[in-house]
Amino acid sequence: SLALIENGALDRSNIEALADRLGVGARHLARLFAEHLDASPLQVALSLRVQRAKRLLDESDLPIPLIAKRAGFSSARRMSASFSRIYGRSPSAFRKNTSPKTKTS
Repeated sequence: SLALIENGALDRSNIEALADRLGVGARHLARLFAEHLDASPLQVALSLRVQRAKRLLDESDLPIPLIAKRAGFSSARRMSASFSRIYGRSPSAFRKNTSPKTKTS
């Protein structure tokens, strides 16, 4: 299930569809995530999206709206809100404070 989430299964559908794909009930899937990861499937998916965005901010000069799309967010605004909640600063502030690296697009 983690591999499916990493590949965007919850970016395109919901927990019920993921659970059906795995052959379990949605409540059972949620219990397994809570028991083993101390998070819901949606929390895990959001965390992975934010990590993807952080990596893209760090490793590329792509515009923030494109990073949001590539990371699986529906908008740059949603990415910014989630990123700020987790890292305590906006994506643009993070990018400004990141040490210069070889950036690719």
